[in-house]
Amino acid sequence: MNDAIQRRVEVAGQEVMVDLTRPVARFPHNPILTPAQVNQVWRDPALQVVTVHNAGVTTLGNETLMLFRSHLRCGKSVLGLARSANGVEGWCVDPLPVFKPATADDHFADGTQPEALIENEAGGVEDPRIMQMGDTYAITYSAYHAHIKNRVRVSLATTTDFQHFMRHGPMLDRDMRNVVLFNTPINGQYVGLFRPNDVTEGDVGGIFTQIKIGYSADWRHHGWQIADTPVMQTGGGPSAFADKIGPGAPPLLTARGWLNIFHGVRTTMDGNPYVLGVALHDRDDPARVQVSRIPILFPARADCRVSEEAYVHVPNVVFTCGALRGDDGRILIYYGGNDTVMNLGITHEDVLIALCERFPWGQ
Repeated sequence: MNDAIQRRVEVAGQEVMVDLTRPVARFPHNPILTPAQVNQVWRDPALQVVTVHNAGVTTLGNETLMLFRSHLRCGKSVLGLARSANGVEGWCVDPLPVFKPATADDHFADGTQPEALIENEAGGVEDPRIMQMGDTYAITYSAYHAHIKNRVRVSLATTTDFQHFMRHGPMLDRDMRNVVLFNTPINGQYVGLFRPNDVTEGDVGGIFTQIKIGYSADWRHHGWQIADTPVMQTGGGPSAFADKIGPGAPPLLTARGWLNIFHGVRTTMDGNPYVLGVALHDRDDPARVQVSRIPILFPARADCRVSEEAYVHVPNVVFTCGALRGDDGRILIYYGGNDTVMNLGITHEDVLIALCERFPWGQ
């Protein structure tokens, strides 16, 4: 019964109810960060932005940090930083982008090739995911080549303060679009979820329907071993995830396993709407996974509230790169709406786990 797992969640004085029919509630005061707010801070005409979306999130001290992606008006993506005392409201944007395509003045880890790395991400940096690994924060991000069309290598950066970053270069010598890491070793190895990228197959189908699992003895360095068999794969039947899937927020550890909030796409006659889905990975063997066949969030008009003159980048998209779990089981999902503004979704781990266990993929 749905009422057996109803959960009442309070966020910033707003109380919402979530259950199996409404697993994610939208924060009533969405969006929480917009291009107009960033442009009030980044006043240089060269730094004016038209989007704020796909943000990684974490906590540092008493603040929640949002590392957001923005398109400059020239089309290139950079990363900015916003801070909030409660992770919901009152976001304060840092005065300049904190992470831009690499230059010779940046910091590079030993063993990297700075010139190749600079070339590799000259086309823009996108979609950061943040994983706290002890005292260090690992950031995976999509690095785009400036001259090779659709060439994207997910790369790694580290920081302890979100002001100084060390670049470690591409995680693999092959194109990847989405990579998230489990933030603690499992059976002596670090684990990641990888979504391959292939410019020869278009934007959907083929390897875009696969999420693979990888293992490494040291998350800071190259040497990831990617399993041949996908840990998650869609296609082969009607589904909101039929034509593309990919990791979204870094996995969240619960008593029942790791919750993986991912994105999925089904091609329609009017485009490729993005939804959010959820999977539950075994705590000790994340290759064992239960995937809910029911999405947790569909795009809606409420996800992109902007003025009539504001630019809207891509319609019918909800996309997350970050979520935070509270000790009481509440989960805040930070998601981009229409690749244009940042929103907040509210849910509870009990509801997401029940979706995976009661409505598994393929049944």
